[in-house]
Amino acid sequence: MVPGSKTGTTRRKFLGKMASAALAAGATPHVLSASEGRSVELLPPRRHQEANDQIQLAVIGSGGMGMSDVDTATQIPGVRLVAACDLYDGRLASARGKFGGDLFTTRDYREVLARDDVDAVIVATPDHWHSKISSDALRAGKGVYCEKPMVHAIPQARDVIQAQKETGGTFQVGSQGMSSLGNEKAKELFEDGAIGELNYAEGFWARNDPVGAWQYAIPDDASEETVDWDRFLGQAPATAFDPVRFFRWRNYKDYGTGVSGDLFVHLFSSLHFIVASVGPKTIMAQGGLRYWKDGREVPDVLLGMFDYPETQSHPPFNLSLRVNFVDGTSGSTFLRLVGNEGAMDVTWTDVVLRRNKVNGPMDVFAQRKADEMEAMTSARKQMLPPAESVFMAERGYRGAHFDHFMNFFSGVRNGTPVAENAAFGLRAAAPALACNNSYFEGRIVRWNPEAMTLS
Repeated sequence: MVPGSKTGTTRRKFLGKMASAALAAGATPHVLSASEGRSVELLPPRRHQEANDQIQLAVIGSGGMGMSDVDTATQIPGVRLVAACDLYDGRLASARGKFGGDLFTTRDYREVLARDDVDAVIVATPDHWHSKISSDALRAGKGVYCEKPMVHAIPQARDVIQAQKETGGTFQVGSQGMSSLGNEKAKELFEDGAIGELNYAEGFWARNDPVGAWQYAIPDDASEETVDWDRFLGQAPATAFDPVRFFRWRNYKDYGTGVSGDLFVHLFSSLHFIVASVGPKTIMAQGGLRYWKDGREVPDVLLGMFDYPETQSHPPFNLSLRVNFVDGTSGSTFLRLVGNEGAMDVTWTDVVLRRNKVNGPMDVFAQRKADEMEAMTSARKQMLPPAESVFMAERGYRGAHFDHFMNFFSGVRNGTPVAENAAFGLRAAAPALACNNSYFEGRIVRWNPEAMTLS
């Protein structure tokens, strides 16, 4: 892409396409008022076909995220949970209580993979088990939905990618926003030139409560009898049983990937989908442990900066990401894309598009001539497009999580491509994991997004 090549044409192209697309789709943009300069358009939910065959599902890692995945997955017609694996007995008992006493439960994930009645598995374990279980599940002939980040360390991704390639199996990473109406509308707007040429993007994720900061509850009965501590450790360094490390594993580098692996990876997934990017070339991070000084090893405030090179899909641009677990405003999350003609804020359920005037911001000469002409004549004023357009999911939208699982199960049933395969998953995870390298090692990290290697 040649910088400046779209200037002067992108706005006309975008406005024409938006109007014709809205009419073709039966959309009814609602202009609020001339003074507000704002329009609102509803994004209709997808129409999903009913399933004509049943998928037998198992969950490996039956904690909060795993069971949230199960709750969403089993809302989809034709999906039934038949097995659950976890290393804490209390979670297995809870799963049997919810899904019936005939639900197969075990502490050993290999027993799940050996079952002929399991078609697909959700891998929602601590991060340091993702690559091993995902690869084993693919080679056992199961479809795999692996929670983000795809791997605990970048080199582990090679085995997952190889397993998917060898088996031809369905593998999808669980950054559920990937399949959202918000992301899809943002991608359409970006490709139509709604913001001109991209030059900067930023993302923010804020929390301000104990659970959001991973201070998860520790059951009263947690002990070496109710928890399989040795299996939990796996290849991690040996250490004495510690229920805090087991139930709050995200806080420790041996098992988790910190705020970048948990939250930056969502923002990378959405950004890469919207602008068809394969990733940044340089990564650097700063932050610190500002408030949650509870023995954790990872920061609760992290800032990342990323340099994206020019590709066929987008010009060079810079990205800034931040996570704050001590934010007094709390609960905020967004991804913003900024171009030379406008900007858009993207969430999983809506997109807010803001644009400047018809003339490009760099066309100083044209603006001066227009000002001179207006001063000399009483020319009629222009009809300007809305300064702000809001695209919102219609009421009844079942959400990104539901759509992401629909995408996954379509792949399991029909062999169709999924939204976030192993290569895409690595390209989202690697810059997030490289943030940790930069933070803990105090250096700039260089990444080759095409070859998917550290350099």
